[in-house]
Amino acid sequence: MPLPRKSYRARGGWLAITGLLLLGLLPVVGGVLRLGDLSTDPASATSPALAVAIVAHIVAMSVFCLVGAFQFSPLLRQRSGWHRASGEWLIPIGFIAALSSVPIGVFFGGPDDELALALIRVVFAAAMTVFLVRAVIAISSRDFTAHGAEMTRAYAIAVSGGTQALVVALWTIPVGDVDVAVETWLVAAGFMINSAVAELLIRRRVRRGSGRAPRRGSRPSLQQSRPPR
Repeated sequence: MPLPRKSYRARGGWLAITGLLLLGLLPVVGGVLRLGDLSTDPASATSPALAVAIVAHIVAMSVFCLVGAFQFSPLLRQRSGWHRASGEWLIPIGFIAALSSVPIGVFFGGPDDELALALIRVVFAAAMTVFLVRAVIAISSRDFTAHGAEMTRAYAIAVSGGTQALVVALWTIPVGDVDVAVETWLVAAGFMINSAVAELLIRRRVRRGSGRAPRRGSRPSLQQSRPPR
C-alpha cells in the first residue's frame, strides 16, 4: 500500500534532518577540540575577551546547528508547538553564534597569511546576521514564507563548517596537504556551496507553493474566498 503524500513528506523530512545533523556534527567536533586546546593553553587566545568570544561562538554555533536541524521537520512544524517555541530562543542563539565570530576575525592575531581566511569568515558571519535580522522582521509581519527563506540562508552559513571539512578532505585525498592560500579558497567554496544549495531549496519551495494562495498573515475570510457570481 503506497504511503500518503503527507506521510512520505514527513519521512523525507527526517532523512533531511539526519543529513543536516551529520553535517552539523563536523564543526561541532572541531569546536569541542578547540575548546580542549583553549582549556589546556589559555594563551592561544590573545586576550580574555577573545577567549570569551571563542567559547560563545563554539557553544552557540553548536546548539544552532544541531537543534536548528529539527526546525526543517514538516511534522514538528504542523503537529506541535516545537517550531515556534524553539525558534524563540534559537534565533537569539544564532545571533550570538554569528556576532561572536566577528571579533575573532577582526582582532585576528595569527599569521599574516591567514588574515584572508579570517576575513572571509567575518563576511559570512555578517551575512548570517543580516539574514537573521530579516527573518525576525518577516515573522513579526507574519510573512512565514520570507521567514523560512531567511532562516534557511542563515542555517546554511552556520553548517558551512561541515561542508568545508568535506571539501578540504576531497581536495586532500588526491592532491595532498593544502597550504593556507588553498585552504582559504576551499573554505570560501564551502560557504558558497551551502548558500547555493539554500537558494535552490528556497526556489523549490516557492515553485511548490506557487499554485496556492499566498499566506501572509491570517487566512482570507470566507467572503473573500468565494468566487464571484
